[in-house]
Amino acid sequence: MVNNVTNFLFIKGNNVLLGMKKRGFGKDKYNGFGGKLQVGESIEQAALREAKEESGLTPLVYEKRAIIDFPDSYPFRMNLYVCTKWDGEAIETEEMRPQWFSFDQIPYDQMWEDDRYWLSHILSGKKIKASFIFENNLDHDGTGINKIVDFKLEEVDTLE
Repeated sequence: MVNNVTNFLFIKGNNVLLGMKKRGFGKDKYNGFGGKLQVGESIEQAALREAKEESGLTPLVYEKRAIIDFPDSYPFRMNLYVCTKWDGEAIETEEMRPQWFSFDQIPYDQMWEDDRYWLSHILSGKKIKASFIFENNLDHDGTGINKIVDFKLEEVDTLE
């Protein structure tokens, strides 16, 4: 069974807000803000809740931009949203330390390996569907160095 998870990117001009994960799955990697659905939540509800909990920001204008699967590697489907208008100021939380990066200064060497394949599509306004297979299927806490062995990525008009 595939578990849906969420990821929120905040974009202002040519800058993106990423968070350094301080604990849990993906610790010590920069990522967007998101996580697991709670019982009874829709994907969108979970995305909004997680974004606020992890960044302090309340998304106002946003859209879903990607569905990314990790078959055989990590048992989840990432539902990625991009936010261009929000309320509040980014704050450090127990889980994430936010930092703004210009599009040409993104710290790919401190991120998930798959990010270097899809993030530029998202930052240029595209929608994508993708899947990535990593070499190590035993990286259960998401903290290991794990290389991509195969992937599929397509730009799409709709994510329905």
